[in-house]
Amino acid sequence: MHYLILAALFVSALVTCNLVANKFVEVNMGFKTFSLSAGILAYPVTFLITDVLSEIYGQKRTQKVVWAGFGATVFTLSILAMGGYFGATENSPVSDEMYLSVFRNSFRLIAASMVAYLVAQFIDVRIFHFWKRLTKGKYLWIRNNFSTMFSQLVDTTLVVSVIFLDIKSGKLVSSIGWESYFLLIIDGWLFKVIWAAIDTPVFYLLSYWYKKKFRLSGTQEMDVSI
Repeated sequence: MHYLILAALFVSALVTCNLVANKFVEVNMGFKTFSLSAGILAYPVTFLITDVLSEIYGQKRTQKVVWAGFGATVFTLSILAMGGYFGATENSPVSDEMYLSVFRNSFRLIAASMVAYLVAQFIDVRIFHFWKRLTKGKYLWIRNNFSTMFSQLVDTTLVVSVIFLDIKSGKLVSSIGWESYFLLIIDGWLFKVIWAAIDTPVFYLLSYWYKKKFRLSGTQEMDVSI
């Protein structure tokens, strides 16, 4: 049951990230104002959940959740495409133009960002378990933060490149300059790293609670039949 709840939260956060990724916002955290895709606001939740799943249920079970998120996002992309294919009725509160202005880039963005998603999530899971084995189950903060730091640099670079860079020509596809392009990568990555550090106490708390509930010790993991 707990495995399914965590998996459902992960999939919900992931789908939400992709649906709102086209809007860019500024988030003031006091010491710095970040320029971010709105999708990043929910993204740290996905990596917190995969870290908890990795700690409690192991690498194979966590990778199944990653694939489930991939499938859910592909399904979402299919529905968005169908919604754009059929024309709006005269009394529809959302016109074809309004629909496409919001979701036009989502078709391309969601499809391409799935590559970034799979690469980053599997890197995160593998690095997490590398540090878990290396530290023999100790120092939760190391695997929680180090796995996220590297995987999020990969993910952020790939996603920003999908949105703004023409891979074939190597040129930017919008009016932003290279300075803004790299700023979006740095801000997106730094924002995720900061939140990875902030959610470390939450990771500790959830890991401790689950291990106590399921009577796990050291590197021991739950065995579920899903």
